[in-house]
Amino acid sequence: MSKFTTVIWPKVILFGDSITQFSFQPNGWGAEIANKLARKCDVINRGLSGYNSRWAKIVLPRLISCQNSADSKIAAVTIFFGANDSALEDKNPQQHVPLQEYSENLKEMSRFLASAGVSADRVVFITPPPVHEAAWEKECIIKGCPLNRHNSVAGQYAQVCVQAAGQCGADVLDLWTLMQKDGQDYTVYLSDGLHLSEKGNQFVAQHLWGLLESRVADLPFILPYWGDVDAKSPESSLLCDQ
Repeated sequence: MSKFTTVIWPKVILFGDSITQFSFQPNGWGAEIANKLARKCDVINRGLSGYNSRWAKIVLPRLISCQNSADSKIAAVTIFFGANDSALEDKNPQQHVPLQEYSENLKEMSRFLASAGVSADRVVFITPPPVHEAAWEKECIIKGCPLNRHNSVAGQYAQVCVQAAGQCGADVLDLWTLMQKDGQDYTVYLSDGLHLSEKGNQFVAQHLWGLLESRVADLPFILPYWGDVDAKSPESSLLCDQ
């Protein structure tokens, strides 16, 4: 067999909590991004349900390696934490992370990515979405606990996320603000008061693609279009470097 170079696909890594973990479900925002980038790069779901930025900071070096040559082709990374960090300390101390620590954790993750070769211009922070307290309280009661999140508190974490992104030189998708812009009914974007509905997933996909598109616009179509394959000598088309 002829010698050939292994194709290393560029990657977009989605790093976050359950809102990222479940984003590959049908009509999920991660699935939509992956569909847009099919044949151009791998979209990798690294969503960790229930995680906060404190835990995320610890595990990130296990997910992206400075020594791994495949990680040198990272086109973009999203960092989407805050929905759990902003849980009320007295009601949910296990997930709660104080506001200042949340800010530092975000910046530390950005610094780590830079050390791994992922510059800040390839990082997109995503703020927590708003919380519909009445709907989420019903979920909490079912689980036998009191309401453990407030929309106003989520807004404080969103603001800090925006500030941290600016300090790091990263881009930011401020869901908390955008979903409530001009007094619109943000509850349509939430399935249970905290997690995203189908409309919420569409909203995230649309706005995130607006930020990602410029970062992936120059990625080539990987491997030849089928009509360009030499049928008499496919190896000459398929084993050559692009």
